[in-house]
Amino acid sequence: MPTGSAVHHESNPREERRVLAGTLVGTTIEWYDFFIYAQAAGLVLAPLFFAPLGPTGAQLAAWASLGISFLFRPLGAIVAGHLGDKLGRKKILVTTLILMGLATTLIGVLPTHAQIGIGATLMLIFLRVLQGFSAGGEWGGAALMSVEHAPVEKRGFFGAYPQIGVPCGMILATGTMWVLTTVIGEEAFVEWGWRLPFLFSIVLIVVGYLIRRAVEESPIFLEMQQRKRESSAPLGILFRNNFKEVALCALIFIANNAAGYLLIAYFATYATRELGMSRPPVLLATTLASFGWLAFTMYGGILSDRIGRIRTFQIGYGLLGLWAIPMWFLIDTANIYLYFVALFLLTVGLGLSYGPQSALYAEMFPVEVRYSGVSIGYAFGAILGGAFAPLIAESVLGATGNSWMIGVYVLGIALISLIAVSFVKETKGRNLHVEDVHSSS
Repeated sequence: MPTGSAVHHESNPREERRVLAGTLVGTTIEWYDFFIYAQAAGLVLAPLFFAPLGPTGAQLAAWASLGISFLFRPLGAIVAGHLGDKLGRKKILVTTLILMGLATTLIGVLPTHAQIGIGATLMLIFLRVLQGFSAGGEWGGAALMSVEHAPVEKRGFFGAYPQIGVPCGMILATGTMWVLTTVIGEEAFVEWGWRLPFLFSIVLIVVGYLIRRAVEESPIFLEMQQRKRESSAPLGILFRNNFKEVALCALIFIANNAAGYLLIAYFATYATRELGMSRPPVLLATTLASFGWLAFTMYGGILSDRIGRIRTFQIGYGLLGLWAIPMWFLIDTANIYLYFVALFLLTVGLGLSYGPQSALYAEMFPVEVRYSGVSIGYAFGAILGGAFAPLIAESVLGATGNSWMIGVYVLGIALISLIAVSFVKETKGRNLHVEDVHSSS
């Protein structure tokens, strides 16, 4: 594909800074909401909403409730992607932010199973589904807003901003849990304090809404509108012309998403329940390790502007696979410092295989179906990867009694993602504009 004919939009540093802030703040808030549930699923939701299933069954059900929302991500991706390709990135981003915040806040006021029975469980699952629907449309819009505003030589760097919203959301969510368990104690946290992180979401939503409203529409989407090249049926065009790219996007993402959700939700639960480690220092160590995820994700985006998206992904997945098994031997020492080292080193591969994702996916699709393509590929990758990763890890541990066997599972899917990304021709520098809409990867 030619790279020299790219159409460059006029640089506007002030608007670029506004876009980067909007995508970063918005995705941070969205993923804070998503991760608060993941943290709570491992720490408190089992006895509060699934108690009749017994301790083991309740925890498995809590992990399943974490995963069920992923099944609705493709629906959110299809709806948001279709409307985003029709109406613009900005409107859909604001809508998904509000939906996610509403669902999260309502979880914070739910009665428990002990209070109203099965109705509490059903309402929790419904709100979790709403979170999944919202998350399905969030990432694609934020990724495209950042990449489509970027100078061609900085797409990886710009695209890393919505990516670091994930570790930032992780830091905010885990840090909030750590502060609460430290200040009010674990007993009060289980009794009523778990509600506070969910209710805090309403403040974040107001901030994110005001920032995103100030961001202008993507210049490339506006260019497409001005030239009247909108498709009457972008989803039909997507699956007819770009099914291969959607499938590759899904496979490329599965290992990163699975390992990421082990970091987000499973490790802290394993450390406290199986190893008997104290919850506050475990949460603090997980929070601090997430700063590594942030730093290496940003570096991954920058590196992809230098050596290419594919090579950066390959390095990231190589490191992720190599560390998947050894990290468990550090975790199983039950030493908080070695626990931190294990998680921090995991974030090196996580970051390098996440930072370039926005730029790579945007460059794989023509503009008329780009929102749909990246969102649906991402959503299906999340189902195959992170949706049930904690549940699979729990099952592997129960079946084998060896934690390092979970590492074998991670290694296996890291190889799948590594092979998938190696099937993509380098996309760095590709034309994102209307002239090139019929080119594919």
